[in-house]
Amino acid sequence: MSHFQQIREEACEANRQLPAMGLVIFNFGNASVADHKKEVFAIKPSGVPYNELRPKKMVIVDFDGKTVEGKLKPSSDTKTHAILYRNWKNVGAIVHTHSLYATAWAQAQRSIPIYGTTHADHFAGPIPCAPAMTDELIREDYEYQTGLQIINHLIDNNLGYEEIEMILVGSHAPFTWGRTAAKALYNSAVLESIARMAILTEQINPGVSTLKQALINKHFERKHGPDAYYGQ
Repeated sequence: MSHFQQIREEACEANRQLPAMGLVIFNFGNASVADHKKEVFAIKPSGVPYNELRPKKMVIVDFDGKTVEGKLKPSSDTKTHAILYRNWKNVGAIVHTHSLYATAWAQAQRSIPIYGTTHADHFAGPIPCAPAMTDELIREDYEYQTGLQIINHLIDNNLGYEEIEMILVGSHAPFTWGRTAAKALYNSAVLESIARMAILTEQINPGVSTLKQALINKHFERKHGPDAYYGQ
């Protein structure tokens, strides 16, 4: 048995959940699961249909983006995952999709304004959109630079990766993460739902105001604040 069997199995299941949750079509997107003690992660092999995935097909990669174990080529986004894991010690899984509504916001190069309490339940501000990459960076090392875009945009906006676990990359698509694969998948589904609601909100009322601060505070703090009372 592989030394990496657990993360192979978790990554395989996370990837198979993406089409089941309506977050990807065809081969668009990928999920990975890390083992920080071994400084490796398991990621979807490039171009393999989701229904053909098996744990043994997952590729084991180190935090420099080099293949450690596996016969198939890893996802083309591997270097993005690698730099995030190297810099974010408490992230156990990363999900990247081209889900319809979140990707539309990314292509529009717009952060998602906070219009409602569903959004406020998960984050108390807009969902950030990192700037589109310059031509020079695209030519240099595109996937690695995508990871740097994400890291630097959060730093520039005084946001911690544990404070917000989702981002849009301008002209590209969303990335989400979490301590576990289940949390990263949850964040991806929540982001897509928030993105869809925001688009519909602006269509219904193009002059809509963002959510009042009192509601933002109430909904965020009842789930995440020191006196949180949501859940059992």
